[in-house]
Amino acid sequence: MPIEAISPTAPRTRVSHGSKMFRALSHRNFRLFWLGAFLSNVGTWMQAGAQAWLVLQLTNSAFWLGLDAFMATIPGFFLTLIGGVFADLIDRRRLLIATQIGAGAAAIGLATLVWTGVVDRWMVLGFSFLTGCCMALASPSYLAMTYDLVGREDLANAIALNSTQFQLSRVIGPAMFGVGFKLFGLAGCFFANGLSFIAVIAALVMVRLDPRSIINRVAAPPAKNPQVVWRELVEGLRYVKKRPRVFSLLILSAVNSFFGAPYFAMVPIYARDIFKLGETGLAWMMSTAGCGALCGALLVAYLGEIRKKGWLVLIGAIAFGICVTIFALSTHLIISLTFLFGLGFALVVSVATTNTLLQQLVTDSMRGRVMSMFILSFMGTMPFGNIIAGWASHRFGAPHTLAVGGTVVALVAISMAIFNRRLRELY
Repeated sequence: MPIEAISPTAPRTRVSHGSKMFRALSHRNFRLFWLGAFLSNVGTWMQAGAQAWLVLQLTNSAFWLGLDAFMATIPGFFLTLIGGVFADLIDRRRLLIATQIGAGAAAIGLATLVWTGVVDRWMVLGFSFLTGCCMALASPSYLAMTYDLVGREDLANAIALNSTQFQLSRVIGPAMFGVGFKLFGLAGCFFANGLSFIAVIAALVMVRLDPRSIINRVAAPPAKNPQVVWRELVEGLRYVKKRPRVFSLLILSAVNSFFGAPYFAMVPIYARDIFKLGETGLAWMMSTAGCGALCGALLVAYLGEIRKKGWLVLIGAIAFGICVTIFALSTHLIISLTFLFGLGFALVVSVATTNTLLQQLVTDSMRGRVMSMFILSFMGTMPFGNIIAGWASHRFGAPHTLAVGGTVVALVAISMAIFNRRLRELY
């Protein structure tokens, strides 16, 4: 087949829409990848609700909720940077296929343990860790591969649409957990997630990339050599250190995650103990935050190449911190749901815009490594935020713990908005 027919920037299928909001979907490869990832993410969010409820049933402890979240995310702290080096040295698609097979097998394994009734808290932690390892190695390739699928022209729109599908799955997945729990029980939710990985694996198999998009990685030194991996990793760290704007974006991302993201692990406490809603209420609370995030992602896609993206990142972070604080302290369901929606909206606006700015600021040869540092700044700090929040919630209560975290997020973002002119002026 001629290269032009499979190039990510080849002439695209004509699509009917009144704006350029969905233009990246006109690329065949991106459509396949988008749909496969969406179906798989629906299963992932379905399991997230099921697993949180399972841990709460097994332990009746906010600390164990935080510990499970810690085990799922701690691999990112150790493996994400290595995954970034792999993303720059080897075939990203093959790496993604291998890791998705591993994560799907882990979901089926946990489902079997729940179904047979032999599951205990330690088994859940073990499978969380295994899945976290797969995702840590895959995530940099997932982000960097967006460029391979659409090219530079539609990169910003593709990033926004990827965020949209993730957030849409975040709305549908928890709702499906609520329905699936009633119909099939907890085990059925885990089995559904395991099967959902077939969608993304099939999509990756069907994607046809331009050979020129991987030729440099194929010609690179072998990633099996530890010295090569270490050298490339150090080179990536030096690259970021010399770029203050990139470094500032990563610092803000880390603050958002460490102090603000633990709200997600604590939502079961609010659903069960504060609002007395049960598992169905947990599903709706998770979906409410997902709805806000979906709307935020759609806004980013609609705005497109808006200028002053630095301000969008900062305002989103400030709003996220404020919403987390108010949600944490509220004892009225409507107010809590409103600010759950708001924190989901604000966080995704800030994070999606940060992703776009980073991909536009870095060179192609460093894309995988910088994306791994972006993931590390968010996902790598999350386990420590979760474990500390779980301990603090056990001792001081979830409301006070989350309120302090939200306040810190808002204050740091305000400080950056005042004192970091280069970040404010990013476009």
